[in-house]
Amino acid sequence: MQRALCPVETLYVGQRSRAVLSCTLRGRVDAEALAAAFDAVTQAHPTLRSRIVADGAGHALTLLDDGGRPRLERRAGDLEEAYATELNRPLTVGGPLSRAVLVSAPGGEDHLFVLVIDHTVTDGHSSIALHNALWDHYRALVTHGRLPAVDTADAGSPEWPQPVSALLPPAVEADTAAYLEQRVRQTREHPVELVPYDVPGTAPAEGAGEGHIEVCRLTLDTEHTARLRRTARQAGVSVHASVAAALLAAARRRLEGDGPRTLGCLSPVDLRSRLTPPLPASVMVPAVTTHLQTLEVTAACDPLDVARTVHARLSDFIADGGHFQEMRITPEIPRTPALQLATVIATNMGVVPGPRLPEGLRAADVRLVPAREHYFPQAGRSPVMACVVSFEGRLSIEFPHWTACFSPSFVRAFRDDVLAGLLAFASARREPATADAG
Repeated sequence: MQRALCPVETLYVGQRSRAVLSCTLRGRVDAEALAAAFDAVTQAHPTLRSRIVADGAGHALTLLDDGGRPRLERRAGDLEEAYATELNRPLTVGGPLSRAVLVSAPGGEDHLFVLVIDHTVTDGHSSIALHNALWDHYRALVTHGRLPAVDTADAGSPEWPQPVSALLPPAVEADTAAYLEQRVRQTREHPVELVPYDVPGTAPAEGAGEGHIEVCRLTLDTEHTARLRRTARQAGVSVHASVAAALLAAARRRLEGDGPRTLGCLSPVDLRSRLTPPLPASVMVPAVTTHLQTLEVTAACDPLDVARTVHARLSDFIADGGHFQEMRITPEIPRTPALQLATVIATNMGVVPGPRLPEGLRAADVRLVPAREHYFPQAGRSPVMACVVSFEGRLSIEFPHWTACFSPSFVRAFRDDVLAGLLAFASARREPATADAG
């Protein structure tokens, strides 16, 4: 049983990128029930128990046999060390496209659950939906002794989900060609500047194979998160635009001089809610495209002005159908990488629910971090990645980085700069936005 990857999905194959969802837990965990819950979701979603194989000039998904499908891994150990290990542990080439791990600290009351999914078959929304569905299964098993009735149907031969590129609305080929020509021209006329690495020894012959993934994190409590949302709303911008502005301002301060520099902001755009009919988050496919905009940013820029520009341009992009055209031209990215080259990458998962757990077990923390295998210290500079999500009303920004490129101290300072910018924005008194404020 095979399913060919579409050209958009194929781009993820070489990137070796993955979504890493984790949940720290307090209380008793029934490992057998959790293993059964993971088996149930992998049975319901063939992509989770598949592997990538060559298919002519492209690639395809093929089901693993029962002995090769992923099963819950269990072990004891230090939870912080376990998280660092799982973050840096690739999904094996040719192996399953998902992994679930439960690590229990000595004493049995503290646990870490990590769910890893290859981005070839998921995006942020579907990985969060899967994580929550898994815990719904677990709750049903420990509370009622059975899985939810909706999931007991025969899933022995489930259908592969369609790629999102096959669900786009019709388009005129000449219009898409003109859009691509315009985008390529923009990248040539407005090349963006990148943040220089701060780690020495990044020449092609040095250090390229050294380093590991670390994550620096920014979190706001519910009060400051609510204040940031309220201030952004009063200013007529989105929280995403506010965060993007803080990222761009922090990046600009790491470039020389005080005058304007051309910076790029790459914003992933969810397609699920914009398809007709909408695609549920439970469908395990990557359903995201991107919006790249370039801005002239000075060292003394007003973050609100930057936020309004980001907000207005992204809103216009979606209103004009640019998100569909961007998906259609995605296969051109290997030939023109500048189509997605940005100074900062600001994801935006929005406000999402955390897992619902049975009595006696609570989630102390939930995280979503993107990770990948191919970093390029020899390039000397690259975008700064920020993964933004609000679990249970608390804004969190994760800054994953490769330590042979950006040092942990550099990223901590960048994080602190962004935090200061967000707190200043949230505490400023704003006049209500005018009707044309973006």
